[in-house]
Amino acid sequence: MIRLNIKKRNWAGYIACICGLLYALPHYWWGLGISFGYPEDFTAAPDDIASQLFSYWFLGTAAVIASLYGLSFVYPWGDKLPRRLKLILAWIGCILLSVWGFAFFVMQFLYAIGRVVPAPAFTAMDAHPMAVWGYFWYFLFLCWGISLGFAAIIESRR
Repeated sequence: MIRLNIKKRNWAGYIACICGLLYALPHYWWGLGISFGYPEDFTAAPDDIASQLFSYWFLGTAAVIASLYGLSFVYPWGDKLPRRLKLILAWIGCILLSVWGFAFFVMQFLYAIGRVVPAPAFTAMDAHPMAVWGYFWYFLFLCWGISLGFAAIIESRR
């Protein structure tokens, strides 16, 4: 029988892991040419190999590594990492991802009330039917950032 250390369970680490995987998986299928979930016109995406390697494969792999980092708050192997480094990286991720996700919704609100007019280049992107996926992706960034913040808080109180 496997015995679980209940005090070590950091639910926010699981959420950070799931958010990272939800970000990584589509990058891999976009790299394979599947356009599902792409937030704009997939045919307008860069088709040179360097852009595809970075935009799809590198970012997807970085998100998988970040998912494993989220699990370092949950499992005992995470205790082998320096605690201060874990907390600093979590707070950096929390701030950057939360601000990035929140800024999207602030801009959408400002567009909706007419306080900001988007640039002509972005008007065509925003009118594309796939632009609705942007709401999902930026909500994912917001959840990912908040979960890293909670993981850091729970870890620091441990």
